[in-house]
Amino acid sequence: MRVRTPWIEALSKKQEEGIDSTKKSSTPATPSDRDLRPKSMSDSFHRVVIPLAQDPWLLDNYLNASGHIRLGTIFMDLDALSGVIAYKHTGESVTTVTAAVDRITINHPLQELCDLELSGQVTFATGRSSMEISIQVAKAPEEGAAVQKEDVLMTCAFTMVSLDPNTKKPVAICPVKVETEEEKRLFALGEKNYNIKKARAKTGLRKQTPNDEENPNNPLRKPTNTHYMSHTTLSSSQIMQPQYRNRHSFMIFGGYLLKTTFELAFCTAAAFSHSRPTFLSLDPSTFENPVPVGSVLYQKATVAYTEPASTEDTSSSEGNQAGKFTRVQIRIDSKVRDIEHGSTKATGQFNYTFLVEKDIEVVPQTYEEFMIWVDARRRAERVRGSIDGVKGVGEEGGAGEGGGEKGRKDDGRGLRITE
Repeated sequence: MRVRTPWIEALSKKQEEGIDSTKKSSTPATPSDRDLRPKSMSDSFHRVVIPLAQDPWLLDNYLNASGHIRLGTIFMDLDALSGVIAYKHTGESVTTVTAAVDRITINHPLQELCDLELSGQVTFATGRSSMEISIQVAKAPEEGAAVQKEDVLMTCAFTMVSLDPNTKKPVAICPVKVETEEEKRLFALGEKNYNIKKARAKTGLRKQTPNDEENPNNPLRKPTNTHYMSHTTLSSSQIMQPQYRNRHSFMIFGGYLLKTTFELAFCTAAAFSHSRPTFLSLDPSTFENPVPVGSVLYQKATVAYTEPASTEDTSSSEGNQAGKFTRVQIRIDSKVRDIEHGSTKATGQFNYTFLVEKDIEVVPQTYEEFMIWVDARRRAERVRGSIDGVKGVGEEGGAGEGGGEKGRKDDGRGLRITE
């Protein structure tokens, strides 16, 4: 279960004890004699089957108006599963939070309603406070059978960080020990992803200014298919209710933020293109500050960057002409405000890529928009190869950003039952 205590009980305990678990304390709660011996990847492995094909009332919670499975709801399940896996590795004496979603990629579109199997494990941890968790979503196999490569719907990697429950400071966790060649490969991939994130920080706009090639074409006479970035934004605000709290009762769990940001990004891409967008990937995204229950969450979506679909993509659909399809990158900036004190904190930035059936382009006008455009362009260049297809957990390439395959890919145009 995502939560362990009914909200009314957690609230009553907080009021009786007069202790606010959301505030920092100078007294550590994590035992100093914790067992930090290395653990194997299999120790944290967890598998769950969602019986969508067997339970119509459960399926009812996953369907949208057009009868497609809502990817945002699946994203909530992925984050919840990553929490279960993390606590199997760390134990219950620490607080573990989602620090980043390193990538969510569609491998093989789901073409029919079926039971889904979600599985994953800790694949990288060196003994510091963070760990990488690799997860895959696949068509549930027959009892005793293994998941086939072509049945893997999506793969993803979450970065989780363990904190002291009182001080909110990072605490050490058990490192992962590798025992097989496959585990060595997964660990090496996690280490590679860790180094990629460190290198990415050095190419941020605060450290590397835009170059001449990063100046978008912005003629005085704007083409009819070009739209100013300032005209593409959509915003939302909502009170954070306790029904979406995490297992520690007073903070919203990360999966709910993934769900809301995905749905806002989908709406933004649709409004921008006047077409039904197809999800391609959730690019590396970060969680900066926790979102307390009862606070107000503000989210702003912007079309940050567009680029024509590749020639290979175009040729994959018979009768389609080059330039008809466009990849659209949506940036979501999220912040939270404390109602009582009015203070505002950034909670994260999320970057989604969609495919739309239209020749369309976004251009910035102000300096701030230009920085957003350049940042998105650099991100697109870094991950363009892995958008073309990432193999699942246990396959060559893994679930992280560094894994790509030259074989079959999801170009965003095949029949699918997810949206």
